[in-house]
Amino acid sequence: MSLAALFVFLIVSALQLADRYLDLARKRGSQSEEQIKLRLEIKQLLQEANQLSTPSTFAQAAKLKRLAAAKEKELAKIQEQNTKETQSLYDKYRKILLVAKVLIHALLVLWFWSTPVTTVPRHLLQPFGKMFSWKGVDSATGHIVVGILPWMFLTSRVSKLLCEKIGFVLLRP
Repeated sequence: MSLAALFVFLIVSALQLADRYLDLARKRGSQSEEQIKLRLEIKQLLQEANQLSTPSTFAQAAKLKRLAAAKEKELAKIQEQNTKETQSLYDKYRKILLVAKVLIHALLVLWFWSTPVTTVPRHLLQPFGKMFSWKGVDSATGHIVVGILPWMFLTSRVSKLLCEKIGFVLLRP
């Protein structure tokens, strides 16, 4: 395998990893200290209300439950506002990443358009050798010459699969 093939694979994998990281960060979301504090207060109020289960303390328990419900509404408003802000931020990053992907892929195609990326033994690409061949077969070795477009297609699929399977290890918080 040539260094060019490895270079293209690493670049395409890095772009896939960045895309996967952005998706995981968007799904994971972020919690502010205010949200964490409100959740703790709600939990504490509900625990206190559950402890007051006798008929003589019903009014106090109801008051605590109403207070917890009000805090839950406040938390929902804060979460909605946070979601809107972070969604616009992730959309901006997604657009930047898309532009970077298009530019990098275009540069790679232009760079390797007239030269083969790698040569592969014929038996490894047995049923699909013609699809991956660039200019046919290398006359010196008899190996199939692979061009940039099929190689980028292959590496993008492989790197996407790798990011899905082992990306969680690399992208831990």
